[in-house]
Amino acid sequence: MSKTEFKPGNMLFPVPVVLVSCQRPGEKPNLITLAWAGTVNSDPPMVSISVRSERYSHDIISETGEFVINLVNKDITFATDWCGVKSGRDFDKFKEMKLTEQKSLKVNTPGVKESPVNIECKVTESKDLGSHTMFLGEVVAVTVDDKYLDKNGRFRMNDANLTAYCHGAYRLLGESIGTFGFSVKK
Repeated sequence: MSKTEFKPGNMLFPVPVVLVSCQRPGEKPNLITLAWAGTVNSDPPMVSISVRSERYSHDIISETGEFVINLVNKDITFATDWCGVKSGRDFDKFKEMKLTEQKSLKVNTPGVKESPVNIECKVTESKDLGSHTMFLGEVVAVTVDDKYLDKNGRFRMNDANLTAYCHGAYRLLGESIGTFGFSVKK
């Protein structure tokens, strides 16, 4: 096997593409498209998002200390891409993309109703890393569209048609090839 050396960079692909909503009190909510989002802790449940400091949403999240991660599926991929190339300084992204504000349960920022999963977060820490600020958020509430739950209340991920991001392209997540622990089951 032969391997080629690449310039140092992030090669963790695919990654989830998410729409993050944020809002200052008394102002319109904003949406930012991110591919730098991930799980960082189980107990308490925590996630991270990384946002460039020059982005409109950066200051909103810094000031309010909260955000909602809205998972992206095939149905809202076009809107997600549009929200990633347009600035909330210039556009009302909910209005332009005909997305619906969903009142959150525990934060003052709305989620996206069309998203299959909304993850409400409160910032516990932020860290300037250079090109991005990483916001650590404690997950304080999660809502899931009922149409993606099975009779036992489990999330049917494959039915949700979740979208990932890989080398400049949006991709649907594919078929399951195993479950946790399948390699050691008898």
